[in-house]
Amino acid sequence: MRISTLGFSMGSISAMMTQQSALAKLQNQVALGLRVVTPSDDPIAYVHIQELQRAQSESEQFAKNSTLAKNRLNIEEQAFVDTSNVMTRVRELMVQAGNVATLSDNDRRSIATELAARLEELQAIANRQDGNGEFLFSGYSTKTQPFSGGSGTPVNYVADQGTRQLQISSSQRVADSHNGFEVFMNILEGNGTFVTAVNMNNTGSGAIDVGSVVDRTSWVPDDYTIEFTSPTDYRILDGAMPANELQVGTYTSGSPITFNGVSVTIRGAPETGDTFAVNRSRSESIFATIGEVVDLLNLPVGSPAANAKLTSTLSNSLQQMDQATDHFLGIRAQVGVRLATIDSVDSAREALDIDLKSTLSDLRDLDYADAMTRLNQQLVGLQAAQLSYSKISNLSLFNYLR
Repeated sequence: MRISTLGFSMGSISAMMTQQSALAKLQNQVALGLRVVTPSDDPIAYVHIQELQRAQSESEQFAKNSTLAKNRLNIEEQAFVDTSNVMTRVRELMVQAGNVATLSDNDRRSIATELAARLEELQAIANRQDGNGEFLFSGYSTKTQPFSGGSGTPVNYVADQGTRQLQISSSQRVADSHNGFEVFMNILEGNGTFVTAVNMNNTGSGAIDVGSVVDRTSWVPDDYTIEFTSPTDYRILDGAMPANELQVGTYTSGSPITFNGVSVTIRGAPETGDTFAVNRSRSESIFATIGEVVDLLNLPVGSPAANAKLTSTLSNSLQQMDQATDHFLGIRAQVGVRLATIDSVDSAREALDIDLKSTLSDLRDLDYADAMTRLNQQLVGLQAAQLSYSKISNLSLFNYLR
């Protein structure tokens, strides 16, 4: 068999180029520390590597969402701590204002001034922002300041009532805050069943307490009126138009008046035509509760009737403050549950990340000991091929002809 010089050269060069390509590929793997760089290196492993990398990317995004949610919830938790401090001081001021017999009009106005300041402080907490400049209590509208008004005008909620959810795992979402309507505006009045009030146009000195529920199953939610037909007689009317008379009775100061499963007590000396409300509980904002007391304390008190109105209003406001405090504690507990959920999911995700990294390393990372052995073999083989080609290519009859 005869081989032409051209055929020998082409075959030798092709073989050396193949060896060089294999050597370059191995050198690239060593430089990157990876066994699988392209799909041709190991098609099946490459597919699994892509799946694992996608899972890692999702986990990284879940971790970012988790951090964002945790930061906002921690700020919200601090907002409730600050709210609790304000509520404690407001309650102290209301109790102090309840000393009707010992306080002058100037004293009450001084209390009203501080209450107004505490009201502004509470509104500032409700408008608090996170580190990204987003409002905590704006629902989905995180760039909208949720509460407007104040300084003598009603405080209104102007954001939406949604709750933003962040995905912290493939199957779990967590709300990163509460909307301001739910927190500050939607607080049940009174004891959660009914609320009492004195008619501001009454002329007598009768004052009504906050009352209590004696038989919840007998309560029929409605707006009721206790109307005095004489200083010693009263009747109870429902909220129908025209009103229906439910019962009548003889009034004794300090004696409970019971109807439809609830009991209220009126003290003092009501005049004929005076009325007292027993209304079903609705929602009231904490700003309205405090603002009503501020407005009332700024009014002069110079008659038994005015004292009775002030006493009844403060009594109801104190009950409403307790209702609001319980309301805030309930929402604060929800924040704690969400933070605990995030911690639990974070722990599970960190354990999964370790497994993902280990599996990915087994599929993708290079065995340096084996790679260096093969690299040396490839290098030696290439050098031998190059040396052989240089020797053989010089074999010619002309070299022996002198």
